[in-house]
Order: sequence, then C-alpha cells, then structure tokens
Amino acid sequence: MDEPTVLVSHSDAVTTITLNRPHRKNAIDAGTWPLLAERLREADADERTRAIVLTGAGGDFCAGADLSVESGLHPLRRMHLVNRTAITLHELETPTIAQVDGVAVGAGWNLALGCDLVAASDRARFSQIFAKRGLSLDFGGSWLLPKLVGLQQAKRIALLADFVGPDEAERLGLVTWVKPADELAAFVGETAAALAAGPPVALAQMKALLDAGADATLREALESEARAQAVNFGTTDTRAAFEAFRNKTEPEFTGEWGGP
Repeated sequence: MDEPTVLVSHSDAVTTITLNRPHRKNAIDAGTWPLLAERLREADADERTRAIVLTGAGGDFCAGADLSVESGLHPLRRMHLVNRTAITLHELETPTIAQVDGVAVGAGWNLALGCDLVAASDRARFSQIFAKRGLSLDFGGSWLLPKLVGLQQAKRIALLADFVGPDEAERLGLVTWVKPADELAAFVGETAAALAAGPPVALAQMKALLDAGADATLREALESEARAQAVNFGTTDTRAAFEAFRNKTEPEFTGEWGGP
C-alpha cells in the first residue's frame, strides 16, 4: 500500500502534519487537498493538540499544486478544493507554525504564509511562481501578500515571480525566523512547545482578533477585544496566571471553563 500523502504525528501537546510527496517536492495533487484539510480539522478538534506544525518531507516544504497529474476534475472544482483547504487553515483556532526547508513556491508558499508563524531554514527558497506558469495567484496569495508587505512589494513578488531567499523573506516580514537547516526542527519544536504551554482560549481569541483587526474599524476592534476579555475571565487560566504572578511561579494553563 502506498504511503499516505499527509502524515500526522503527536508529541506531547504538539501535532505535526507533514506533506509526504517528496518525489514531487511535496506538490499537492487533487486528492491531497481535501486530505490536508481533514487532517488540519482533526488536529484543531483534538483536545490534546495545543500547537500545530506544518512541514514537508524529504527536505522541501511544498512546490505548490501538482499540475502534472490529470485529475479529471473541472478546473473550477479543483480550485474549490484548494480554496476549502485555505479556509480551513486560516480558520484554525490552534496556533500554527510552518517549518520551511527547501522550496516553498506557488500555493506552497501561500500555505506557509497562511500559518501564524513561519520558521525557515537558511537554504529555503520562495517564489510566487504562478506568472511563470501562465497562472495568477491562488491559495489566498492575493489577500495575504498586500497585508504582509504592502501593495507595491506584493506586485513585484507576484508579477516577476522571482525567487526570494530566506534573508530577504525575513526582511520583508514573510518569514518570522531564519535558522540553520540543521537547527530548524529543534527550534520549531521548542517554539511549538512554548505555544502549547500558553492559555489556549486566550491564544485562539488573539489569533482571531489579529486576523480580523486589519479589516475592522477601531471601534469594532475594541468591542471584539472587550468580548474576548470577558471570555478569558471565565476560564481558570486567568486566575492561574494571577496566582502564579503573586507566588512568583509559572502558571499551568488548561483552557477550562471557570464559571459555575
């Protein structure tokens, strides 16, 4: 039996989801899009999971959509599969980290950018390759890039479709950290563990507030913050944090409801 194209592993409160088509630099075929979405939803719904790491097998992150495989699906149907996976990723409550080694191009780069944090190796290479394939942006690239780098830089990156190295990607704010390739996995593991130790309800709300904030007015953002804080005060985590502060200890967060 062929190996699954998406692998899942668990370590403590961290779930790692690995694209597993290394012979195609983890390019995603039609059957893998819904499978990836399903695995993301399962991890998000798993109460054991407090952080999700998304990565690729064989030394590459993802070469985008696999256009070499004829699926028989109408192009619009194929794009709807892509879009549903993108929406699933962006709507996860659990914090996500993209662990990027090797290439991340096209939808593969936008898959990484859709994560909350991006850790790249010093040999990572990025490109919005679409123009060189006679295509336009997908997997949310037209929405993500202007928010991250501004309109002019977004147009440069998209229209020219040049490769961007890790240092430039970090300078532009497209990568959170750049690490030596042999240190990347350990760094991501430590960072994911730190996220997993955080207050899950507060972090989920923080993600939602920041994602919505760019399109909200100040009044709307403030009202959303007020509602989120009211929810936070209903958990045991806020009391645990205040008690730890008084006692000069480290709090243990569970995300449990603290009401009657």
